[in-house]
Amino acid sequence: MTESTSIPARLQNTSYIVNKNGVDQLVNILQRRPDGQVYVHYDGFDKRLDEWIPGASLKPANESARKMRTDTPSPTPTEPETQPDPLMTEEEFDIKHHKQITAQRNFDKVNFGQWRIKTWYFSPYPLTDSELEDSTGLPGGSASTSKIPGVNRATVRSHGRTSDLLAGGLTRSHLSGEKSILWVCDRCFKYMAEGAAWEMHIKQCDRRHPPGRKVYQRGAHIIWEVDGAKDKVSTSRCSRSNTYKDLQLYCQNLSLFGKLFIDVKTLFFDCDNFLFYILTDADSQRDHVLGFFSKEKISYDDYNLACIIVLPPYQRKGYGMLMIEFSYEVSRRAGKIGTPERPLSDLGLRSYLTYWVATLIRFFRRLLSVLPPDRPTVTSSGRLPDLTGVLPPTLEDANSRKKRAKGWDGETPDSNSTFTSPNGLDDTVAAMRTVLTISNPDGSATSHVVVQSTLAEIASATNLRIEDAAFALNECGLLGSTLEGVVGITREMVEAVAKERNVKRMCLDPAHVMLT
Repeated sequence: MTESTSIPARLQNTSYIVNKNGVDQLVNILQRRPDGQVYVHYDGFDKRLDEWIPGASLKPANESARKMRTDTPSPTPTEPETQPDPLMTEEEFDIKHHKQITAQRNFDKVNFGQWRIKTWYFSPYPLTDSELEDSTGLPGGSASTSKIPGVNRATVRSHGRTSDLLAGGLTRSHLSGEKSILWVCDRCFKYMAEGAAWEMHIKQCDRRHPPGRKVYQRGAHIIWEVDGAKDKVSTSRCSRSNTYKDLQLYCQNLSLFGKLFIDVKTLFFDCDNFLFYILTDADSQRDHVLGFFSKEKISYDDYNLACIIVLPPYQRKGYGMLMIEFSYEVSRRAGKIGTPERPLSDLGLRSYLTYWVATLIRFFRRLLSVLPPDRPTVTSSGRLPDLTGVLPPTLEDANSRKKRAKGWDGETPDSNSTFTSPNGLDDTVAAMRTVLTISNPDGSATSHVVVQSTLAEIASATNLRIEDAAFALNECGLLGSTLEGVVGITREMVEAVAKERNVKRMCLDPAHVMLT
């Protein structure tokens, strides 16, 4: 077992330079090991990129930094720097404590089914009894040396206590090699500290899909709604054992696993007030979890999503966008205009900006088209065509399309089929449009659509918050052309943004939503 030394807070700002991928990066040392390994944070980057590197690869950023580290004695863990500042509020002290606790990952990798995944962040998995016994054998002290002032050590029996869970895992900062790997069942999310126990468990676990009910199914992809109160205790059982000790706290275990890849200030272990929506991909044997998001049952701010994670092996495949679109569909059917809970992470902001821009672009395409996008031509005999009779496709049209067992979503619509968007033109939006038809010298005519609307009307039509719509329009450059407070947007500008942002069709098909 390897002992490690924490770097004092005032020395953590001492910068060093390390060459990574041929580029010199500024880093701060967070922890050292006797074998020369150092745990570093790359300045200006998210802490999910923090890692252990050889200490020999470091170069001081300047000579004064080297002198400061050499001449300054290391304080003991009981120095006042760990004590609350009398001028700090309770919330500020909690934030400081949280940053101290979660500064370093307590597991380097997690073994999840067939995948061994590098973790991104700290997750407060409680220490097991064997780990508590091992931690007392650390050179120079006991497990209490890692104890946070005023916070008790975690035990199995205190699983549901958030404060104890935050303390649990601090002792794991000394782990290395196989000891730094967490073993998690990809069926029920039960966690184990040793691979042998994990191998025995997966041979017995017979869970084939998440608990709860189906709320979306398209091809092999299913979204399950799991009530944190009703499904807190999993109904999964192992064939050789059916005792209460084997019952899994499914939602809590799911939250703990998600925390390995989500950097949030707090994690709610009391799941009673949350709904979990779990995306799975089915094969002939069972459903495999791809990702999930959670939302509060009652949100006074109308938040439609608390946290979201797509497991690293399945990222960049459209699954995150599918879950975001589903969260907005849930809000739309509830008659609310939702938005994700703040603050957003860097990856979260990027994903939501993509969704907001795509939603607005698809809306503008339909709004600024004389004909619906899926009706490129209109033919009439004996009289002028009545454009008011050209209606967007209905859900029944979408259901009647031909399907084939191809595509990431389990089916590919026939090339002649139509696609339905929830942003179709209703009577309120259609009233904004004026179709201007001008005759040409050759006897033909050209039609133009002119729209006058407010930002509030656009946000309402797309089921977005006004501030989210304004932010997205500004980011994609559509608010740049103003005249006396009026913004002009042409179809050419919309298509330019669509090409630049690579706007795609929706991942979600509302026809397959199973909410009542």
